[in-house]
Amino acid sequence: MDRHRRLLCIHTASLFMLGGKRAFPVHSRGERGAPCGELKKEKGIHRLEAMLFALDLINKDPDLLPNVTLGARILDTCSRDTYALEQSLTFVQALIERDSTDVRCASGEQPIFAKPDKIIGVIGAAASSVSIMVANILRLFKIPQISYASTAPELSDNTRYDFFSRVVPPDSYQAQAMLDIVTAMGWNYVSTLASEGNYGESGVEAFVQISRETGGVCIAQSLKIPREPRPGEFDKIILRLLETPNARAVVMFANEDDIRRVLDAAKRNNQTGHFLWVGSDSWGSKISPVVQQESVAEGAITILPKRASIEAFDRYFKSRSLSNNRRNVWFAEFWEENFGCKLGMHGKRPGSPKKCTGLEKVGRDSTYEQEGKVQFVMDAVYAMAHALHRMHRDLCLGYPGLCPRMSNIDGKELLGYIRNVSFNGEKHPNNNNSNNNNNILHCGDASVPASVCSLPCQTGERKKVVKGVPCCWHCERCEGYHYQASEFTCQLCPYEQRPDQNRTGCQPIPIIKLEWYSPWAVAPVFIAILGILATTFVVVTFVRHNDTPIVRASGREMSYLLLTGIFLCYVITFPMIAAPGLAVCSFRRIFLGLGMCFSYAALLTKTNRIHRIFEQGKRSVAAPRFISPTSQLVIIFSLISVQLMGVFVWFVADPPHTVVDYGEQRTQDPENARGVLKCDISDLSLICSLGYSILLMVTCTVYAIKTRGVPETFNEAKPIGFTMYTTCIIWLAFIPIFFGTAQSAERMYIQTATLTVSLSLSASVSLGMLYMPKVYIIILHPEQNVPKRKRSFKAIVTAATMTNKLSQLASERPNGEVKTELCESKSFVNHCLRYTFSFINYILLI
Repeated sequence: MDRHRRLLCIHTASLFMLGGKRAFPVHSRGERGAPCGELKKEKGIHRLEAMLFALDLINKDPDLLPNVTLGARILDTCSRDTYALEQSLTFVQALIERDSTDVRCASGEQPIFAKPDKIIGVIGAAASSVSIMVANILRLFKIPQISYASTAPELSDNTRYDFFSRVVPPDSYQAQAMLDIVTAMGWNYVSTLASEGNYGESGVEAFVQISRETGGVCIAQSLKIPREPRPGEFDKIILRLLETPNARAVVMFANEDDIRRVLDAAKRNNQTGHFLWVGSDSWGSKISPVVQQESVAEGAITILPKRASIEAFDRYFKSRSLSNNRRNVWFAEFWEENFGCKLGMHGKRPGSPKKCTGLEKVGRDSTYEQEGKVQFVMDAVYAMAHALHRMHRDLCLGYPGLCPRMSNIDGKELLGYIRNVSFNGEKHPNNNNSNNNNNILHCGDASVPASVCSLPCQTGERKKVVKGVPCCWHCERCEGYHYQASEFTCQLCPYEQRPDQNRTGCQPIPIIKLEWYSPWAVAPVFIAILGILATTFVVVTFVRHNDTPIVRASGREMSYLLLTGIFLCYVITFPMIAAPGLAVCSFRRIFLGLGMCFSYAALLTKTNRIHRIFEQGKRSVAAPRFISPTSQLVIIFSLISVQLMGVFVWFVADPPHTVVDYGEQRTQDPENARGVLKCDISDLSLICSLGYSILLMVTCTVYAIKTRGVPETFNEAKPIGFTMYTTCIIWLAFIPIFFGTAQSAERMYIQTATLTVSLSLSASVSLGMLYMPKVYIIILHPEQNVPKRKRSFKAIVTAATMTNKLSQLASERPNGEVKTELCESKSFVNHCLRYTFSFINYILLI
C-alpha cells in the first residue's frame, strides 16, 4: 500500500470505525504532476494527532461509550481535492457488493476477499471543496459526515448535503467578521483573493455580498488562484493587485499553500510592507505560511472561530516521540522536518547534515504552538462519540458493548442523533477558554495604514463620486460663493454672505464706505476746501465793494446767486463722502444738482438777457422786456424751482434711505468681497438729478455761442462763453469715466471722486473766469473801478435811430452805392456806433 494510504486501526471486540478524511492533509499539494508535496506540520500532523488524542480520551472515559472502542482509518489526501475524492471511495468499499463470478483462483477455487472495515462516520473534510465532493458520495450510502473546518455557506443547504454537519460557523459569519475588521480599520477599498474551489470562492462571494448590502466598502479587484497554478502565476497575481495601489488591504480566502506562495511572490516583487493582509481561518494562527517571510506578513490580521486552547493536548503532543508514537506512520517524517535532522539512510531529508538522535523534544528543541483547529477536530470526534453514546443508550438499553440492534447502524438514524447532540466543550481536559491572539499591526507604528480609494476631502471640498464605485471620488473645492453644505454638495451662500475661511458655512460680507482718509476722498476734499475758501474770499470782496461800478456792472443779485451755486458745488463734496445715513442721503438728494442749478440758471438768465438786448436793438430803440434785476431774479428762481420740485417729488415717491450694495464689489474671490454702504441713489436717479442742471448748462452754452460777437467791452459775454465751453469739456469727460467704471471693483471710489471733482472743477472754472478778473481789478487796480461818463438818453436814442436808418438804407440800395455813401459817412457812422454802444452799456449798467 502507498505510504500515503496507510491505515490506522484500533481493534477491540466492539469497534466503530471513523474515517478521518481530508481533515488531515498531511502533505501539501505536489508540483509538476506529483500527487504530494512537503509535509504539513501543523495543518496535517497537529490535526491528525488531535483526532487520535480525542479517540484516546473517549476510549478511556468509562462514562462515554462504555465497553465500546472507537477506531480510525486515516488517509493522507495531499491537499488535492481530486486525489481526496479518489481515496474517499475506500470508505464505502465495505458497502459495495463485489461480483466474483468471473474470478477464479489458480486452483480453480472461488477467491475469498478480505472485507474492509465498515465506516460508520467520517470526520472531515477540512476544505469545503473536498467536503462537497465527499458529501455527494457519502449521502448515497447514508454515511454521516462531520467537518471541523469546512465553512462554505453552500454546505448549509440541507436538501443537497443532508448527511453533512459541521462544528464551525459558515463563511457568512467569517465574512461578516472580516468586514467588521476592515470597517474598524477605516478601509473602504480592498481587493479579494480566493483559492479556486468552494471554500475560497464562496468565502469571497459572501464577503462581497455582505459588503454590498452593508455599504461603505468597495471591491477593487477579485482575483482567483487557479487550482493548478502555472509557473509565475503568483507573480502575475501580485502585479494585478498593484494595478489598484490604493487598495492595499487584501482579503484572502485561500488555502495554506496558496497563502505561502502569495507571500513569497510579494516578497520576491519587493512589495514588503505594501499589502495589508486580512486572512481567513485557513491562515488563522498557523506559522507555516509565514516561515522565512515574516517581514512581508507583518501587519496581517487573521481570524479564527472562537476556540479554546487545549492544554492537555499540548502536554500530549510535547510528549510524543519516535518510540511512543509508532501508530502515526508520518510521525518520523514530521520528526525530521521539525528538528531539521535525518533518520538513518532512508530518511526523508537526504540533504540534511544533522542526524536525528531520537532524544529531541518537541517544544524544547523546536518551536511549538497549538494549531488553530485542534479544538474543532476534537469537537467533531466528541460530537460523533456523544451521538453514538445516546444511540447506544436508546437502542441497547444498558447492554454492554454492541447490541444486535447496533451491529449494522442505520446512517440516517445516526444522523438524527448527531443533529440533536449537545455537550459541554469545557469537558475537554484543562481547557483554556480564551481567544487566540492574532497578528498585530506593524511593530512600533501606532498609526493605522490606509487602504482607501480616495483620501478624505478637505474641509470646503465636496465628494464627486465615481460612477459605479461609491468608495472612489474626486474632491472638488466649493468655488466662488459656495460652501460645503454636506459631504456631497456645495450650496450658494445668501447674497449678503460669503463662505467662511474653511468653506463649511457662511459669514456676513464686511461692509465698507468711503473713508475720509482714503486717497479717493482726500483729493476731492482738498479741492473743495480750496474752492470754498476762494468763493468765500470773492463773496467777502464783493460785499465790501458792493457799490463799486464793477460789482454793480456784474449784476449784484445774479452774482450773489451764481456765487451761491458755486459754493454749493464745492460743499456737496462733503455729504458725498460722509458716512451714509438718513440726513446725509437727504442732503445728497437736495444739493447734488442744486448748486449747478443755481449757477447755470444765473448764467443762462444773464446770457439770455444779453442776447435779447442785442436782438431787440436791431429792430427798435425800445428796451426788451424782463431785463430789470427783479425780472431776472424771478426768472432765476423759476428755473431753480423746477429742480426743487423734482427733488420734492423724488422725496415723496422714494424716501431717502441707505442700502448695502453687495453687487458692486462682489469679486470672483469671496475674500475680497465687500458690501458698500451707500445712499439709495441709482444711476438713473443721478442722471435725472443732474440732467436738469446739464440742460441749463447746454442752453447757456448755446446762448454763449450766439453772443460771441459782442464787443469785449460789453459785460462778460466772452468770459461766459469760455466758461461754458470749458464746463462742457469737463462734463463730456465725466460721462465715460463715471459710467465706464460701473463694473470696476473700485466703482464707489472712482465714481464718487469723479463726480465731486467734476462739480468742483465746474465751479472753479466759473469762479476763475467770471470773478477772479473782477477781484483782481477791485483789489490791485482800484483806479479802474470808477464810473464812466454817462451820456444823455436823447443822444443814445438818436444814435440808435441812426443805426436803424443805416440798416434800412443798406437793404434798399445796391451794394456799390451803399459802400460809397457809407464811406462818405464813415465819421458819422462811427459816431453813431459809439452812441449805440453807449446806449446798450447804459441799459446794462442800470
